[in-house]
Amino acid sequence: MRVLVTRPLPAAEATARRLAAAGHRPILLPLMRAEHLATAAIAALETPHAAIVLTSAEAVRVLTSSGADLARHLTTPCFCVGDATAQAAAASGFTDLRIAAGTGESLAELIGATLDTPPPLPLLYLAGTPRSEGLEKGLSQRGIEHRTVECYRMESIVHPRAAVEDLRGTGHPDAVLLYSRETARQLVRILAEAGIDPASFAARYLCLSPAVAEALPDGVAAETAARPDEDSLISLL
Repeated sequence: MRVLVTRPLPAAEATARRLAAAGHRPILLPLMRAEHLATAAIAALETPHAAIVLTSAEAVRVLTSSGADLARHLTTPCFCVGDATAQAAAASGFTDLRIAAGTGESLAELIGATLDTPPPLPLLYLAGTPRSEGLEKGLSQRGIEHRTVECYRMESIVHPRAAVEDLRGTGHPDAVLLYSRETARQLVRILAEAGIDPASFAARYLCLSPAVAEALPDGVAAETAARPDEDSLISLL
């Protein structure tokens, strides 16, 4: 099966290897790139905090590439949105991991259930932009003090129209993997600019969450993973 992978590098390459091992033919078309804000991440770690909160493996990549002295933070409680983020944190040396069910809402619920009393210091949420509001809203509703620091921002990649048209010319992908609402919007945008109807471009659009599927236009065959993780997404194939 020809599968279009739209997530950013280097994660897209890992997904491509998984797909190839399963007998599929991956096609890489990253639609976003991460700009790391290393100075912000380093400064954030120097502020007193009770725990670190992560909703993306990208935030971990910022920490490990920033030159920050992580050694004295590796035993700090680290709340992770899901397994992929936790695996990245563990690979970077963090040892006290608390793992939620893959959404910001579930992470806020986990934090609320774990902290019997408000910690003496705020939580440090190392975030990206754009992002959903589920975690921050959930923490605020529970009265949990937190400090959000944007340590990376996702920027659109502008692909030449010819590159998109080439995908159609060499055969439509059988399926498209979509990991974020913004990526879905970006794909629809570049297809429109190339004069391509999304419904005819691919037979199936496999979405990490309902929010991603909602960003697609009517008429496309959108399917949503049972859980917001890559294992569930790829199982749709």
